[in-house]
Amino acid sequence: MFAITRINLIQMLATVVLIVIFIIGTRRMKLVPSRGQSIVEMGLDFVRVNIAHDLLGKKDGNRFLPILTTMFFMILFMNLTGIIPGLNIAGTSVIAVPLLLAVVAYVTFIYAGIKKSPANFFKNSLMPPGLPWFLYILIIPLEFLSTFIIRPVTLTLRLLMNMIVGHLMLVLFFAATQFFIFGLGGWWSLLGVGTLAFGFVFTLFELLVAFLQAYVFAILTAVYIQLAIAEEH
Repeated sequence: MFAITRINLIQMLATVVLIVIFIIGTRRMKLVPSRGQSIVEMGLDFVRVNIAHDLLGKKDGNRFLPILTTMFFMILFMNLTGIIPGLNIAGTSVIAVPLLLAVVAYVTFIYAGIKKSPANFFKNSLMPPGLPWFLYILIIPLEFLSTFIIRPVTLTLRLLMNMIVGHLMLVLFFAATQFFIFGLGGWWSLLGVGTLAFGFVFTLFELLVAFLQAYVFAILTAVYIQLAIAEEH
């Protein structure tokens, strides 16, 4: 039986907040943008210019821009819930979300390759040209493993592990603060002050990690698409 958990509610909240921000920022767009419109446009321009167009070119970048934009902002907002007081856990710190996004990236990569070259996509992906025929006995399984198995696995685990480790580190710092100050007291409180300071510093670091993981996931997806639509395919 399906049950709504706390992390499901956090994921829903992040999604609703993201949708509301984009609705408010784009519902009355003007030539001279408001502050909200400017912020939304800056975010969209970042994905369009630095990820889609930079790696795929303008034509193909615009084709895949919706999926890259969705991935980036979905991951970013769900990552940020891990450092918001009262929420304190990232929506991407359970495997379902990273795995779903990795499957979407995987399907998009294969779709792009088949769309570009229906007859030769799998051949070119598994059989690099110019090698002696007998080497393909070894190369084909390795290329299949690297291209079609390891890519989605690494996409999933990279995002998942980074967010879990960050969450555990914050729990460790602030739990230690409570233990030293309220549990032991006395001179131990000095250690509690230290762990509290480290906790705040690491929270700022997690803010950077939240952005970087969204960026890395989106840019790796764009790289895989770019490899699939390269001219040799």
